[in-house]
Amino acid sequence: MVKVQLEYIVNCSPKVLFNRLSSASGLAEWFADDVRVHGKRFTFIWEGSEQTAELTLRKENRLVRFNWIEDEDSFFEFKISQDELTGEVALLVVDFSEEDEVQETRELWNTQIADLKQVLGS
Repeated sequence: MVKVQLEYIVNCSPKVLFNRLSSASGLAEWFADDVRVHGKRFTFIWEGSEQTAELTLRKENRLVRFNWIEDEDSFFEFKISQDELTGEVALLVVDFSEEDEVQETRELWNTQIADLKQVLGS
């Protein structure tokens, strides 16, 4: 597995962005077709298939990490940073993929984040 890091500029406040990254309703708007939550377990549903992850890190308006239940070594996380001078908000996505699937992983996130930006009106 290799670590994949991607950075996106998002035109909205960290608080609004954080809600879309950390809540079932927010994630269902752009990340999955549906999201169910039981405690810290999030079940993501895409076209009939399900994957479950546990919310393992949460720092208000800054960071969210989900560890996949099926593959405990694998996680994905969202880090939010805001430039002190420009006020520009950046979203850093960290994910893992097989070495021969890095490009597909990047393209998938590019598509997902485009959907997120559309939802945010960014």
